[in-house]
Amino acid sequence: MTRTTHTLTLDQGTVDVTVDQYGEQGHPFLLLHGGGGPATVTPFAGLLSAQRPARVFTPVHPGFDGTTRPDRLTDVPTLARIYAELLDTLGLRDVAVVGNSIGGWIAAELAALGSDRITSVTLVNAVGIAVPGHPVADTFPLTPVELSRLSFHDPSKFRFDPSALTDAQRAVMAGNRAALQVYSGPHTMADPTLTDRLAKIAHPTLVAWGESDQVVDAHYGRAYAEAVPGAEFRLLRGTGHMPQTETPEQLLTVVWDFADAHATHRPQH
Repeated sequence: MTRTTHTLTLDQGTVDVTVDQYGEQGHPFLLLHGGGGPATVTPFAGLLSAQRPARVFTPVHPGFDGTTRPDRLTDVPTLARIYAELLDTLGLRDVAVVGNSIGGWIAAELAALGSDRITSVTLVNAVGIAVPGHPVADTFPLTPVELSRLSFHDPSKFRFDPSALTDAQRAVMAGNRAALQVYSGPHTMADPTLTDRLAKIAHPTLVAWGESDQVVDAHYGRAYAEAVPGAEFRLLRGTGHMPQTETPEQLLTVVWDFADAHATHRPQH
């Protein structure tokens, strides 16, 4: 597996975006991380590029992992526009966009912009819409152990020992949390106007959902799929909020098959 890192200056020179690329040829994927930071998608990006003919691009949302977020970059729609420019700058076509959690929200906003560089969109346990009676859990007051209980089908496999963190790791986690709070907005992980924009999405869209997710439940996921014209809904068994971490092989098949089915230029298997 090859991994290269680039930093691109976008939005008329006002935003630096760091992007890791896994693989050198094959179907291009834009993989968007959630609130836990880039580390929540890094292993999956490597797996996808190693097991399929895929080039996987994983940008770091500005403000995460110690990167700089300009003061004016405060919402998901603006970040989605920057990622549309990123696709232009990289010269990518036939892109499969995949996003988890707030990365799924960013992917949905990007899809709503209608870029002709995108051929499919997969939203994995995405947030961003308001579903009456099924709110996104407020994760900010939770301890890591409490968050793990909501996030995983089997939390025992993902035990977390905060005392083992270095000061540098604590600083990164605090920065990620602060950036997430900015992007999530005043309604905490929901934008009441997003549903109207989802209705404009014309790209083939798959909404994939871990059945054991207690951060955003499967009813919420089905509502997400219903808001996107023609979207498919897939329930993922034995997994929670981050299938790419908990059941990566299951998600890999789902993500690849959907992207491949809608690819303009199918890579050789």
